[in-house]
Amino acid sequence: MPDVAEVGRKGEDVKSDCWVRLELTSSGGIVVEQTSKVSVMYGKQNEAFVKEILAALGVGNAKVTLVDTGAVPFVIAARLEAAVKRLQPDNKKDYLLEMDKKCLYGTTKDRLRRSRLYIPGDQPKFMLNAGIYKPDCVILDLEDAVAPPVKEDTRFVVRNALRKVDFMGCERHVRINQGEMGIRDLDFIVPHNVHVILIPKCEGAETVRKVDARCKAILAEKGDGKGGKGPVYLMPIIESGLGVVKAYEIASATDTVCALGIGLEDYTADIGAQRTNEGQESHHARCAVVNAARAAGVQPIDSVFSDVQDMESLKASCIEAKALGFDGKGCIHPRQIKVIHDAFAPTPAEIDKAKKIVLAFEQAEKEGKGVVALGTKMIDPPVVKRALRTVNLALTMGLLKKDWREAKSTTRE
Repeated sequence: MPDVAEVGRKGEDVKSDCWVRLELTSSGGIVVEQTSKVSVMYGKQNEAFVKEILAALGVGNAKVTLVDTGAVPFVIAARLEAAVKRLQPDNKKDYLLEMDKKCLYGTTKDRLRRSRLYIPGDQPKFMLNAGIYKPDCVILDLEDAVAPPVKEDTRFVVRNALRKVDFMGCERHVRINQGEMGIRDLDFIVPHNVHVILIPKCEGAETVRKVDARCKAILAEKGDGKGGKGPVYLMPIIESGLGVVKAYEIASATDTVCALGIGLEDYTADIGAQRTNEGQESHHARCAVVNAARAAGVQPIDSVFSDVQDMESLKASCIEAKALGFDGKGCIHPRQIKVIHDAFAPTPAEIDKAKKIVLAFEQAEKEGKGVVALGTKMIDPPVVKRALRTVNLALTMGLLKKDWREAKSTTRE
């Protein structure tokens, strides 16, 4: 078993993070050496914090070297605990910071998911201000954005971020790893008020059921971090030809599936095609995912657009995604969020049509009619549901006044 571990990140370009070298010793207590631009202000505080963490983890003798580049306490705690667990993999003790009250809000299965901002789980600097940009969802990524050698260390960062970072009402997602590593990821995130688990490269219903069963077992044992028992919702991601073929089976695997996503980088690689902005190579797969999601009664969510500079192509991709039936799109940079929101916004014509349908439905209810009609056309319940969603989306985006039922002019040009 090694007696030295190095965890974290350091260097001139590293911010809001730290690097820890932990050496277990046989005597001498805890010795802390620090390198930090803010050591004059926080040196003693950091030393006391390091000793508190190690005491809680049962480490009595060690030499700690801390290179601090502006790390907040939850990052220092995560890096140090990861170092301890590298050296003591059988250590079952945890150091959990108190859950911040701003992290205790919940979610719903059908909430708005137009934009989902991916954040590498090993880069806390991107987590701290993610909520400012107002994506509908924030995704802390344990999978592709994290290098294999540091995946296990990154779990501690993501867990602590779920307990301490104010995401300002954004839905809180975590993308787990594939296979058994992903199942082990769940122990680190389910008890800390994660709203949605993203299941990458999903190719069958059994994978979804296995994740769901493990989430429910953890919730039954430890709770969800806010005094309840969940649920934790699931978003399988289709990223292969086999996944496309089994899309409906996956989308309908459990009642905790809230959305079905598609990842086009891996999908196009799997089928041997080059990904293009035009998207001809993925048209069938995207349509299959939309149809599977709608048939299962969950939201279809489109892939990320990888060029963070090309806003016009992003807009075109979003408009196409909306036309195909998608409810939202992933994003990898905050500058993409507004473009996505604007593109998925209902048009004035869509809003006006939705208002008429909703008013007709409400009038029929008042009159006790079992059939809803608009002019000479009968209105089915799914049409009413879609109209209500359009109206609510327009209200959320400020495109419709709250008193639209009474106002003569209700849509903003």
